[in-house]
Amino acid sequence: AESSDLPASFLGSTEVEQPKGTEVVRDAVRKLKFARHIKKSEGQKIPKVELQISIYGVKILEPKTKEVQHNCQLHRISFCADDKTDKRIFTFICKDSESNKHLCYVFDSEKCAEEITLTIGQAFDLAYRKFLESGGKDVETRKQIAGLQKRIQDLETENMELKNKVQDLENQLRITQVSTSPAGSVTPKSPSTDIFDMIPFSPISHQSSIPTRNGTQPPPVPSRSTEIKRDLFGAEPFDPFNCGAGDFPPDIQSKLDEMQEGFKMGLTLEGTVFCLDPVDSRC
Repeated sequence: AESSDLPASFLGSTEVEQPKGTEVVRDAVRKLKFARHIKKSEGQKIPKVELQISIYGVKILEPKTKEVQHNCQLHRISFCADDKTDKRIFTFICKDSESNKHLCYVFDSEKCAEEITLTIGQAFDLAYRKFLESGGKDVETRKQIAGLQKRIQDLETENMELKNKVQDLENQLRITQVSTSPAGSVTPKSPSTDIFDMIPFSPISHQSSIPTRNGTQPPPVPSRSTEIKRDLFGAEPFDPFNCGAGDFPPDIQSKLDEMQEGFKMGLTLEGTVFCLDPVDSRC
């Protein structure tokens, strides 16, 4: 759902140290109101804007061209307040997507500021629900998948170690059989087999059985450490945190984590008295 464009005067934005707090926004409002008085005394007009509030964020538009001047995503908005003495003034704190700094935006609205802050709060609540119904669940699911994948890799490693131990025991058994055979009665016999009646794999015998081409030696067999680690079905193990572009790109994962962190911080709505200094009286 998207609200109709709400007209307002944009006093500006200023960096603040904290994502929440009445004192934080009070100081920001005082600073920007003072700057507004200076601009008015110099004959400058306060820019008019339109606010577009939806579950996707708060957009600040240029009224005539509808050009987006600022796009504040809801999961980045942490604090929203309106002035109980000046019903037209409201403000919110948003974390900038590029600099990651907390910016306080201050507006003078022709409509009741309290209604606008409540609208932003309702939009935040709806956006959080939508996030949980869709991508938000993927964050926990992928963490569970990562845990299961690690367990599978541990089992594969354990399985490989057991195979190596079985191979060593078979080699020792073969050596023992050769050493205990009667002297002079050595006859060619087929390679020994394992408990499944299969010939054990031997890297040396396998390599020597490869015929040469045009008198040249075959390429050396790569060592096991350089091979791509694969699962029992010959496929590369799936890693949700180190995946190809066709699976889950890291930028999407980081975006989901960022949204989850922002929504978990929550949005604080507050009605307060920003400032009673004479300089803040309307002129």
